[in-house]
Amino acid sequence: MTGLAGQTDEPSAHRDRFARDNLPPRAAWPELLFELPELAYPARLNVARALLDSALVAGKREHTAIITDRATLSYGALAERVNRLASVLVHRLGLVPGNRVLLRGYNDPWMVAAYLAVWRAGGIAVGTMPLLRATELGQILRKAEISHALCDSRLAAELLAADAACLREVAMWGEGQLETLCAEADPDMPACDTAAEDVALIAFTSGTTGEPKGCVHFHRDLVAICDTYARHVLRADAADRFIGTPPLAFTFGLGGLLLFPFRIGAAVVLQERPGPEELFAAIVRHGASVCFTAPTAYRVMARLAAECRPHTLRRCVSAGEPLPVPVLEAWRDATGLWLMDGIGATEMLHIFIATGVDEARPGLLGKVVPGYRAAVLDDAGRPLPDGTAGLLAVKGPTGCRYLADERQHRYVRWGWNITGDTFERTEDGWFRFRARSDDMIISAGYNIAGPEVEAALLTHEAVRECGVVGAPDPERGQIVTAFVVLREGVAPSDALAEALQDHVKRTIAPYKYPRRIVFLGALPKTASGKLQRHALRALASRQEASDAAR
Repeated sequence: MTGLAGQTDEPSAHRDRFARDNLPPRAAWPELLFELPELAYPARLNVARALLDSALVAGKREHTAIITDRATLSYGALAERVNRLASVLVHRLGLVPGNRVLLRGYNDPWMVAAYLAVWRAGGIAVGTMPLLRATELGQILRKAEISHALCDSRLAAELLAADAACLREVAMWGEGQLETLCAEADPDMPACDTAAEDVALIAFTSGTTGEPKGCVHFHRDLVAICDTYARHVLRADAADRFIGTPPLAFTFGLGGLLLFPFRIGAAVVLQERPGPEELFAAIVRHGASVCFTAPTAYRVMARLAAECRPHTLRRCVSAGEPLPVPVLEAWRDATGLWLMDGIGATEMLHIFIATGVDEARPGLLGKVVPGYRAAVLDDAGRPLPDGTAGLLAVKGPTGCRYLADERQHRYVRWGWNITGDTFERTEDGWFRFRARSDDMIISAGYNIAGPEVEAALLTHEAVRECGVVGAPDPERGQIVTAFVVLREGVAPSDALAEALQDHVKRTIAPYKYPRRIVFLGALPKTASGKLQRHALRALASRQEASDAAR
């Protein structure tokens, strides 16, 4: 199967057609590519079977699937839990194929089983971040018309307070309810005979203002990211132990901590709420070899690794935010390993441009993942010459399909997924991240990429974290404004602000230095740990208005 995916005539298994009926028209989808032979999937495909049943057929019933500090779960034990939970969904909670099921929990075996059970039963999983509150949960519940929820009892209060008349059934693990139901359920529940293009996941975007966007992905899509990025770039194997910090509700975590390891019969180490120090300790304690986390965590762990090198690590994936060169080099110095940088999107499901094993080139993000194509376009959709900054455009076996959302036409243009990032491409096919398109600061006619200024600030020993945005200015249009979190024991002062400005001038072009520095105790972030630049822009605007009033 190659080229553009056409409309299939394969009948859907979904009796509840809400998600299918609220897809954008196929003409509004991006072009889908299936140019690799491994992407020629059968017309009937259930991702739970592709991940679990195939492991059992391959003789991995006794192999370790999940490791926690309290217990381990074999593939056979996990499959039985998934089967029983799928049976509860269908026979006790009345789920019919196509119903949406909200999942709310930490990274633990029950959350993994919940995803797999929903897919096995023919439902559509809608993962939610543990930190979401009732108002945010209500938006998701109503937009996706979610009828069922599986929830960690510790997180139930906000879910039960959400305003959503559509939610009919809520079952909870942690206090015995779901555990009792599962103990009485069928351990051999067969998988629903879903079509490859039946919806399996609705992933809601986080961190933006306004109505959340639901990104719709098929059973085929969940397997495709395993057979592109994980197979051709990550190149892990069944002996690996995966670990990381991103929540399973974040597609970065769903791929790295569920889909990728189970596709190859590997094990995953799960921690409920790890910070960088806890993650590092678990890597050493459990002998983890493949790590998924954000640059902020690698920055902290590099200092720990310099004192105690984690010898089992062999693959370290960085995504979720730009990777500063100082973090890349500090990690290399401490561990001997290059970080595998990558950029993905909820709309694309996972990483589509990445650095491969031992291929890092400081200052460049990576090359296109096999199975995908990428280009740099101007505002009219025309390709730009190499070395010219423009809109990043991507296409491949996955792509943007928003649930009942007019914003589809903004993300999909000219057949491409337009990610909202500004990039350059080198002559030899490497891509350089410049900024989010809305993070490019235009000051006195200069284009200044906020992440570049951040990278410069992070090389100063006093800076722990920072975020750089443009603030309105009557003379220059915008001025570069840096919000800085200092290391423990370092006190903010006017003298330090001036020293940071001088440091940036020495590190990058002087015109890029932050004309205003604001010290904060913490940066605003999303539930998935991404910097909320819109919150910083709002704060910068308020500060500018206050200064003007004075």
